[in-house]
Amino acid sequence: MPVFETTIMINAPAQVIWDILVDALSWPTWNTTIDKVDGDVALGKTVTVYAKVNPGRAFPVKVSKLTPPHRMVWIGGMPLGLFRGVRTYTLSSKGEHATDFTMHEAYSGPLAGMITRSIPDLQPAFDEFARSLKLKAEASR
Repeated sequence: MPVFETTIMINAPAQVIWDILVDALSWPTWNTTIDKVDGDVALGKTVTVYAKVNPGRAFPVKVSKLTPPHRMVWIGGMPLGLFRGVRTYTLSSKGEHATDFTMHEAYSGPLAGMITRSIPDLQPAFDEFARSLKLKAEASR
């Protein structure tokens, strides 16, 4: 099953990057991979992402973990655990003004093998998300 992951070093403190990540409604203004985001990034809340890689399709996810300013986990999928996608955003401080950003997504469940065959290659979108976040965060300092 595919697992998608990207890591990039950003010349900005983790808190600066965190503030950009949790303001998901503004993602389309700086992130070239996203058309629209609905919902609030808050623990237990649902966020719906509309990605350019799959135009017009909504991806609702639940914010399952928030550990500011280091880790955020979103979970989506089907009832009864038939298919589950887990996206984890991690910020690791590398000194006062540098942070490693990692975005990781993995799939599981009895239908994961079948469903993942229909998922496009998300690696280019993951890499572009990270590059866009880097540009936004470094310009915000």
